[in-house]
Amino acid sequence: MGAAGPLCALLLLLATGTGTGTGTGPAPPRLVLALLARNAQHSLPHCLGALERLDYPAGSIALWCATDHNSDNTTAMLQEWLGAVGQDYHSVALKVQEEPSSYPDELGPKHWSDKRYENVMKLKQEALTYAREQQADYILFMDTDSILTNNQTLKFLMAQNKSVVAPMLDSQTFYSNFWCGITPQGFYRRTPDYFPTKNRQRRGCFRVPMVYATFLIDLRKEETSHLAFYPPHPNYTWAFDDIIVFAYSCQEAGVEVHVCNQQHFGYINVPVKAHQTLEDDHANFVHLTLEAMVDGPPMQRSRHISLLPRPLTKMGFDEIFLINLVRRPDRRQRMLASLQELEIIPRVVDAVDGSTLNSSDIKVLGVDLLPGYYDPFSGRTLTKGEVGCFLSHYNIWKEIVSRGLERSVVFEDDVRFEAAFPARLQRLMDELERAQQDWDLIYLGRKQVNDEDEAPVEGVRNLVVAGYSYWTLAYAISHHGAQKLLATKPLSKMLPVDEYLPIMYDKHPNEDYKRHFSPRDLLVFSAHPLLVYPTHYAGDSNWLSDTETSTIWDDDAKKTDWAGSQKTLRDSRGSAGHLRSTARDEL
Repeated sequence: MGAAGPLCALLLLLATGTGTGTGTGPAPPRLVLALLARNAQHSLPHCLGALERLDYPAGSIALWCATDHNSDNTTAMLQEWLGAVGQDYHSVALKVQEEPSSYPDELGPKHWSDKRYENVMKLKQEALTYAREQQADYILFMDTDSILTNNQTLKFLMAQNKSVVAPMLDSQTFYSNFWCGITPQGFYRRTPDYFPTKNRQRRGCFRVPMVYATFLIDLRKEETSHLAFYPPHPNYTWAFDDIIVFAYSCQEAGVEVHVCNQQHFGYINVPVKAHQTLEDDHANFVHLTLEAMVDGPPMQRSRHISLLPRPLTKMGFDEIFLINLVRRPDRRQRMLASLQELEIIPRVVDAVDGSTLNSSDIKVLGVDLLPGYYDPFSGRTLTKGEVGCFLSHYNIWKEIVSRGLERSVVFEDDVRFEAAFPARLQRLMDELERAQQDWDLIYLGRKQVNDEDEAPVEGVRNLVVAGYSYWTLAYAISHHGAQKLLATKPLSKMLPVDEYLPIMYDKHPNEDYKRHFSPRDLLVFSAHPLLVYPTHYAGDSNWLSDTETSTIWDDDAKKTDWAGSQKTLRDSRGSAGHLRSTARDEL
């Protein structure tokens, strides 16, 4: 293991291959799968779970794994997994070096120093040499932050008949596992092809100068016999980086490199910067996991790795409410899974299903329409879905008051979380408390209606005084705020709940509506940038709204949809959507 040190151990397990052929047809090509893992306990269970589900006979796969310089539980996880599944594979080679836990020239666990680069190059070269010695047909290199959710990926790549080919991997930003351009000095070059490729506006297998993280080499092709990771080519003068060294090797050997994006193959975690921590890397990966739950297909952990249950918290709040319609179990399941990944424990509140309310129900509840209310875009009146939505939030406000809850968070079930959501929310609330700033309600996600800038809150970063806003997908609310919202007796003069809130903080533009409610002194702020967004917007293929797609509140014969309403359209000011403002580049 070269620079890895003297405590290196090599374990070679030979197993009888299972399923190496159909019994009547030719045996599948022989594959070496090379996996390098360091400080990867957050992503390793998902990575290995994806490997288990690859539609390829395990008996035709030789596993070559290496792990070194860990300060977490990566080695134990890898050993546990190999102990459980190793006998299913043709063979298993595992290299382990636990000490020391860092390289002498690195500044932290996420810093790529020269010695770390050199060790990775040597390990990859050793895996490549091993595959050639085993007379394998292919070698698949995989990083542990690459999660192949498409179980046909391996067969697809082999079918392309390319010397070096990678599946394009999606991330929570514009980052991926390929470059479209490289300068003569070996630096990244932006080209007009990158974004159309990354966004799948053009689809196919495209020649590129570099792929990394996960890629397949066809060892049967003579030209690939000249490829190497270490030592670098004698003429090499580019950066001392295993990815770039391999790109140069391909260039010198005349080997074409391709990336394919015809299908969704899986995900890649956005790497953190050199000064950041393993906790930051973990937060990034959790965010990627949540994004996969929304956009699909979700990642799945290996069932062969033992994981201790993580303690769930309420982030310092008295209660975390999750509103969900019983007839939307898919949304409930996704939100509960998302909150569990964020280590948040919610109280699920069954939403009032407006579609089941008849006129007698509505009368018994004391609901009546605000005189003169019409939707500002479609001209329709209140829908039954909007009645159910208002009642769902209203019931939570009543519970907050009756239980004496000082601080609560309310989520609807169509929320997409920003990265490091719990830490960012807790930091905001801590600063709010230190600034001794009173508050009644804080939007965590919303649609800002007007274009003007909103005033920042003095002494509290990332908080502004909220202007006229739509949506109630997530907000923090105080006991005093809930009391104010109940005090005006809004059921007898109902309008949509996201119109009611701006009235109560006196930012609604309709003076006729406002005169029915007094006092209008709700203290409302908003996180800025927002901490959550909707999972989908009107017009998206998976968009569904039980408030917009409904019937008129007092006439089941009049059906409504989102046509004409701009409330559920994507906010033009937030056109990047859920992409983090600090990570919207391809690097």
